[in-house]
Amino acid sequence: MNYTNEILEECGLTSAQKILSGKWSMRIILFLLEKPMRFNEIQRLFPDITHATLTKQLRLLEDYGIVVRNVHSQIPPKVEYSLSDIGKKLKPILNSVMAWGDEYKEYQKDSTTFKHS
Repeated sequence: MNYTNEILEECGLTSAQKILSGKWSMRIILFLLEKPMRFNEIQRLFPDITHATLTKQLRLLEDYGIVVRNVHSQIPPKVEYSLSDIGKKLKPILNSVMAWGDEYKEYQKDSTTFKHS
């Protein structure tokens, strides 16, 4: 297939790129694949992320329909984040990306022509 910018703007690659392009998106999704988590649990996994950034990222993933925010009515209120059904379908994709990334790291180590660090 001959790709054009117009075709790529309408294809699924562009949608996936938009959702997964943030620094934290794939990492958050990867942990939520294991189990639903509370905000503070997620934040402890990423010591470098600010409260505001994590909130923004979770809201964005929620807006895309990837993450579900579950509010349990109890005192104090309990909020858990989990993946939607469409979000869970990212598992094989993230596993493939991780495998490719591992191969790429080996390529970097072995390649004498690799120019970037």
